[in-house]
Amino acid sequence: MIIMDPNILFKKMYHFYGDQDWWPGEGFEIAIGAILTQNTSWSNVEKALENLRKYDLLNPKAILQSKDDFLKEQIKPSGFFNKKSKYLKNLSKLWIANSNPTRKELLAVKGIGEETADSILLYLLNSPEFVIDTYTIRISERIGLGSFHSKSKWKEFFEKNIEKNVSIYNKFHALFVIHAKTLCKKNNPLCISCFLKEDCLFGKMREDSI
Repeated sequence: MIIMDPNILFKKMYHFYGDQDWWPGEGFEIAIGAILTQNTSWSNVEKALENLRKYDLLNPKAILQSKDDFLKEQIKPSGFFNKKSKYLKNLSKLWIANSNPTRKELLAVKGIGEETADSILLYLLNSPEFVIDTYTIRISERIGLGSFHSKSKWKEFFEKNIEKNVSIYNKFHALFVIHAKTLCKKNNPLCISCFLKEDCLFGKMREDSI
């Protein structure tokens, strides 16, 4: 079984893709985006953020003061707008009370799970929290880094094996995203074109089956 050091994986991905300048946005907009991106594509989130920007709704006070129906209409492109409008207001309440919340405090907010909380902590609050999403898990399992049954276990694995560094965590997460979208796709992975095919357990299995 092929087991790759995650630090080597990072170096190879970074050499191939370079900086991705991720996460888009500044200030509280990052936290808004972290909620809106739940169960949807970033292109849809961008449409919703543009609507919010148009009406100066990219800060917690404005979100809390906005009418529910109006807020829902602006974030409609991101899907699940009834729930997400509530989640945005829940987060805004916390943010007004404390603009530097802990992970525990974020997770206590309805609508904020581990991935959303860690995205906010890493990209907005510059806290070294490794973000685990479906892209990270897919690629990590295919490469042969391991097989864990929860995001928390994957988070523990990466934070144990990689230096706690905001910049590295930021870049690594972005690299997982671009690699999953470009080559390591869910249904039609382009293994034959992948620069990691010689290191990848999944890729070698597919090659052997041809």
